[in-house]
Amino acid sequence: MDWTDYSGALFDLDGVLTPTAVIHRKAWSEMFNSFLAEHPGARAYTDEDYFQFVDGKPRYDGVRAVLADRGIAIDEGSPDDPPQAQTICGLGNRKNDAFVEILSRDGIGPYQGSQRLVDWLAAQRIEMGVVSSSLNAEAVLRASGLRSRFDVVVDGVVAAAEGLAGKPAPDTYLRGAQLLGLEPSRCVVFEDAVSGVAAGAAGHFGLVVGVDRGVGRDRLLASGADIVVDDLEEVIK
Repeated sequence: MDWTDYSGALFDLDGVLTPTAVIHRKAWSEMFNSFLAEHPGARAYTDEDYFQFVDGKPRYDGVRAVLADRGIAIDEGSPDDPPQAQTICGLGNRKNDAFVEILSRDGIGPYQGSQRLVDWLAAQRIEMGVVSSSLNAEAVLRASGLRSRFDVVVDGVVAAAEGLAGKPAPDTYLRGAQLLGLEPSRCVVFEDAVSGVAAGAAGHFGLVVGVDRGVGRDRLLASGADIVVDDLEEVIK
């Protein structure tokens, strides 16, 4: 691709810059299958549920989507619910505890191709930001050694504080572009989730690059990706 057409790059974090999606999938699976075991007849949670209902969305939205698919209704609760609470927020907090435990124990590093692209873009003086639904984005960026590369981070904490709608709404990506001081048409969005690709397309960004980490090329294209790559190194000029 010709980077002379663009001045900024906005990256999703989990599954794009870092392989934290693996940790997320494990944490979601542990939480949901423990919960669903208490509901006889409920279909077990699988990675397909992750890609269809959870990937790229704010945490509580993911809980709602999976339970709605199975016709299970529970109270919403509140974000300060303990992880033992049988509420939407309680289950989301239980999943987060599992994620933090795995991240603390095992650590995380960036994808090599993603590290190369970030280094190359820095050398080209392309403005860069991270746009993630995660409430743990800052911790992941620090653990991966990437935090210093990004002047702008719009994560779940920022979205909640500013009342920004989560992906697939374009609001968080539009806020990222605004903080970079750029028009969306001058920015490239990198996303591995269907909801994130849809957000980039809805925001009319200059280019939406789907990163296929398991969702599938066809689904990313159908959701609004302009191109799909298997590794970010592929877009280095």
